[in-house]
Amino acid sequence: MDIKSEIRDFLTSRRARITPEAAGLKSFGQRRVPGLRREEVATLAGLSVEYYNRLERGNLGGASDIVLDALADALRLDEAERAHLFDLARASQPAPRKRRRASAANVRPSVQWMLDSMTSAPAFAENGRLDSLGANQLGRALYPPMFRDGPQPANWARFIFLNREASEIYADWDRAAKDTVALFRLEAGRNPHDRGLTDLIGELATRSDEFRVLWAAHNVRLHTKGVKQLNHPIVGELELNYERLDVMADPGLMIVVYTAEPGSRSAASLDLLASWAATEAEALAPSDPRASGARSDPPSDSLPNEPFSTLWSVRSEPEGSIKGSIPTARWRPCKFS
Repeated sequence: MDIKSEIRDFLTSRRARITPEAAGLKSFGQRRVPGLRREEVATLAGLSVEYYNRLERGNLGGASDIVLDALADALRLDEAERAHLFDLARASQPAPRKRRRASAANVRPSVQWMLDSMTSAPAFAENGRLDSLGANQLGRALYPPMFRDGPQPANWARFIFLNREASEIYADWDRAAKDTVALFRLEAGRNPHDRGLTDLIGELATRSDEFRVLWAAHNVRLHTKGVKQLNHPIVGELELNYERLDVMADPGLMIVVYTAEPGSRSAASLDLLASWAATEAEALAPSDPRASGARSDPPSDSLPNEPFSTLWSVRSEPEGSIKGSIPTARWRPCKFS
């Protein structure tokens, strides 16, 4: 990533959105470009025009925190934009510095065990490139097209921009797309030497017109909490709150957990989805050699031929078996469109 170009385009785009009137300045004459002129930003920040021009050309490396704070105030940057400005300044330092550790490429077993222990909330482990490095059973059930191709790491950005089913799952696809690109912008400033991230951005810009347009806007945002509105193929509409937490022992790794408001329709739908996911896993486990601790099914001739209902079928183990006669729920396989 060309840091100087990133700095120039970011500062130019930020001043272009502020009118002189909004900044408390009088506007004189015809303006050739929208927003503030360079000299107006310099005045607001208490800098010389020559020094601000040098900063906007990408020479942020020598700027002090006081100068960066003054510039952020003049451009009315929010928390995410201010952090991005400081990241770009650190990245432009001419002196060698210790590079950030690359985004996590996998999760430790104990992290996956933690995810698996959350049986009533969808949970995911992801890195700064938005690779989904781990998910629990309910998380995989929440986004079936995302995890359809097996256990290899999926990527949220590829799913949103390159999989047409994403527009059916996200009730507000535009919002999801904008948030994803803004996250990538923030990560690119924080970790400009991440080759995997750079390659992914290039791939998406080549294959998606929507990504390319959003990337050119230079918007950034923090992604620590919020609300997701989804259209699930089995349980319908869901409104879920999410929290995104850093794993301090693994720099670059985040845990994302979704929850529904207790007593809401979404909570009931999430419970139904959890039951479906658990029953499907039980149905598939005996035939899946990778399943750990999978039990053996009883002989096929002990199973009834007719389903109990359109969604569930219930059978009892033969007398004398290990389970006795405890009913076992079976999910009839569904094909996602």
